Amino acid sequence: MDRARDGARGRARFGLPPAAVDAAIAVGVAATLLLTGVSGEHPTARPAPLGYALLAVGGLALAARRRAPVTVLAVTGLCAVGYQATGFDVPAVAYLFAVYAAVRAGRRAVTVAVSVAVLAALPVAALVSGTHDTGEALARARGALEIAWLVAAAAAGEALRQAERRADEAERTREETARRRADEERLRIARELHDSLTHQISIIKIQSEVAVHVARRRGEEVPEALLAIQEAGREATRELRATLEALRDDDTAPPRGLDDVRGLVERARLTGLDATLTIEGRRDGVPVAVDRTVYRIVQESLTNIARHAEAATASVRIDCRADALTVRVDDDGKAAPGTAPTPGTGLLGMGERVTALGGRLSARPRAEGGFSVLARLPLERAS
Repeated sequence: MDRARDGARGRARFGLPPAAVDAAIAVGVAATLLLTGVSGEHPTARPAPLGYALLAVGGLALAARRRAPVTVLAVTGLCAVGYQATGFDVPAVAYLFAVYAAVRAGRRAVTVAVSVAVLAALPVAALVSGTHDTGEALARARGALEIAWLVAAAAAGEALRQAERRADEAERTREETARRRADEERLRIARELHDSLTHQISIIKIQSEVAVHVARRRGEEVPEALLAIQEAGREATRELRATLEALRDDDTAPPRGLDDVRGLVERARLTGLDATLTIEGRRDGVPVAVDRTVYRIVQESLTNIARHAEAATASVRIDCRADALTVRVDDDGKAAPGTAPTPGTGLLGMGERVTALGGRLSARPRAEGGFSVLARLPLERAS
């Protein structure tokens, strides 16, 4: 999560991915160090090629400062000591960038320890180069890596780290507040629906069932309107129960996903629908968002089949691949080829869920008759 937020901040500031920004900074620092090394005065006629290599490596290592700040800190520190030992009197600019990155990543203790070691090693490196006496070596070491610059780099990294932490906490608080308000509103709606509708629908359902039972017991013909009322009461009871369960389904409830699809298909069979389920591929590693969306797609599709399709058979096919998951629900209902479906709340909800995950949804009549729902959900983006 921290890397995702860091990447989002990098794109917001520069319009580029963080890796590209880091690479540009690394190349710029390496070029600056090499130019400084080439243009500087050297007591020896031909400076060691190793010194130029260390200048380049010290700058280019900054490309990995976000991914491995401690490693970059150590590499840039060793490079600074190394090119001092080969006779290059070049400021350790790369090491200052590494100090900033390590402190920003929260590695303050390690940064202090490494910096003390580097400060102690620089005079020794100047002596090893053989170009200065002890006094000059100490003076040049202090000029190459002043403590004040180290403190400034560390302070900048710590200030940005604290600012990002406060921003993350504020964002998390806003998300939690919005989620809590949404949960409270959902439960309030559930209570209102339960109090206002459950009793009336139950009365209608019971009265109609009693009337049908009495009529059949007397040997009378049951009117079609009464049978329709009975069936509508049963359907309304099922729909209300499903709606209340959905409204009360919050993050504390067990998540429903691929493992629960089989239960949906088995319940569809109890209604007389010849439903089949086929799952191919490996299901491990499927993101939670995709897992739950697949369940909702199958649930809504089977509900629509039972409510509108007048179908005898239905098939649910789920194909799990490395890059995407595909779910397809077909039926042999009354939908005619070439007719555009009227998008209801269920189809619109499915479309919104799939679009939010960067996927594609197709819901249309089949050429051979019946209806087909096909959704493709990318796994990389959802993760």
